[in-house]
Amino acid sequence: PACASSPIPWAALALSQSPGWATMRKLVALREDLPACHALLDRAEVRYNALPTIGSGRCLARDRTRLVGGGDVASFALSPASVAPSCAVDAGLLIWMRHVVQPAAQRHFGAQVTLVENLGSYNCRRIAGRDSWSEHASGNAIDVSAFVLADGRRIVLLRDWNSENPRDGAKRAAFLREVRDGACGLFSTVLSPDYNAAHANHFHFDMAGRVAGWSVCR
Repeated sequence: PACASSPIPWAALALSQSPGWATMRKLVALREDLPACHALLDRAEVRYNALPTIGSGRCLARDRTRLVGGGDVASFALSPASVAPSCAVDAGLLIWMRHVVQPAAQRHFGAQVTLVENLGSYNCRRIAGRDSWSEHASGNAIDVSAFVLADGRRIVLLRDWNSENPRDGAKRAAFLREVRDGACGLFSTVLSPDYNAAHANHFHFDMAGRVAGWSVCR
């Protein structure tokens, strides 16, 4: 069998497996296969609540999945805990936290991330300034705004993306850029403070399905 650090592109996705070049494609495919996505969480012993469908039309959210915890891949909490994006977004979040965020936090701060603050998921709206519908309209997105470490330190995008704090500002800024870059191989859309002023206080992640599987990372 292949080791966790050398994933086989055609092998079944596992949350414990290090990401490879095909990981994002597999995660996006889960958007259209909710049973497979829930089975993925079940295999990793992640606890979750499958919530009822809400909305209609372009604002139909049919696979809202609220993470509860459990398993070694879910060693963090979300705040607010009520957030319930699509299962595919949750799966990407779990892989990102285990293989990107937690290792980066240990390198930069010598501590684990215990809490991930978010600005929500489901929001029936169009993309600001455009006619296109946002992935938030179907709950297929999440906005991450801050990280809280086990020792109580709080890394906040709005404050720390370009932090000039002489004590550890450079470390915080480097951490945030590292976890942004690491998300780009997992989510089909990654938008950060480098994108525009509307994203100055958060990372936007979604699992949008696009022609030819192209992705956005800014």
